[in-house]
Amino acid sequence: MKYKIKNKAILLLEDGTIFYGFGAGFSGIATGELCFNTGMTGYQEVFTDPSYYGQLMITTNAHIGNYGVKDDEIESEDIKISGLICKNFNSGYSRQSADSDLNTFFENSKKVVITDIDTRAVVRHIRDKGAMNAIISNTITDITELLEIIKSVPSMVGLELCSKVSTSKSYYLGNKESNLKVAVLDLGVKKNILKCLTDRNCFLKIFPMNSSYKEINAWGPDGFFLSNGPGDPDTMPQVLENIKSMTSNGKPVFGICLGHQMLALSEGVGTYKMHNGHRGINHPVQNLKTGKSEVTSQNHGFGINAEDVNSNNNISITHINLNDNTIEGIELKDKNCFSVQYHPESSPGPHDSRYLFDEFINRMMTLKK
Repeated sequence: MKYKIKNKAILLLEDGTIFYGFGAGFSGIATGELCFNTGMTGYQEVFTDPSYYGQLMITTNAHIGNYGVKDDEIESEDIKISGLICKNFNSGYSRQSADSDLNTFFENSKKVVITDIDTRAVVRHIRDKGAMNAIISNTITDITELLEIIKSVPSMVGLELCSKVSTSKSYYLGNKESNLKVAVLDLGVKKNILKCLTDRNCFLKIFPMNSSYKEINAWGPDGFFLSNGPGDPDTMPQVLENIKSMTSNGKPVFGICLGHQMLALSEGVGTYKMHNGHRGINHPVQNLKTGKSEVTSQNHGFGINAEDVNSNNNISITHINLNDNTIEGIELKDKNCFSVQYHPESSPGPHDSRYLFDEFINRMMTLKK
């Protein structure tokens, strides 16, 4: 069943482009950087991914909400996107096991939705012009007033957002009798990443992003995990210093997404804002060590500088994106560290890349022997 339209709504881009639609979800306005996700399923996991904090999500799949929401299919405690832009927003759902409809989910999280938008036209526009800020409103319709609001929205470049989504205090997960202890630096970690580690019988301690290396290492971990997260990676100098201490420890370090970018920064490799970024569950990546290709789940708007990597004799490129040849994975030659730009926990997405968690486990087990 399609959502019953309440009122007219506006999508206004910072370059002045306007799209008209109808409101759903919470009544109000929402601002942020526009990004689009090409996945045809897994919308609930996408909306609750902390890496999307501060962004307005455009879903390229035509139908959103048709299988409802389920309480245990979330990547964090609530919706992390700033707001949703979609073509067809459904309040009814066909899945018997669903706990609620998507509109209620957005209303409870106080998140704005604009529906009946020509999402193909919006995506074509930002693919041509590049990622930009925007505002959606299902209350205010005065363009002049909305333009004034959007002027105050900060650029994603230079924006530190991890502190908005990182845990405020340390906590534990997994089997405390396990032979493997993993220290997780929470920059905005997804629940299914943690599950991939606990499913492999790791005992985890998840640390806030501002935890010191001394505090983290005092727990006596067998390895360090650098999580995904939102914002510009080049805005956390103290976190970077802590990561440098981790990588010099000798124990395995595994980074995903933002963690991958932070690992690269710790080795003197720069990062850059991508034209649009990679977001979806069908991105082809080649493992250069095996020659095999993987279909991957991705969500990132920044990348690491290929020129810097190629000029650094200590870094080996392990994975590349087959669409644009951007770097998707690295390994440090003189340290027990590796990372990937994409999301091997694949929630949502195919499970082609989950072997990377096994590699992390094997590195820790080898060192313990």
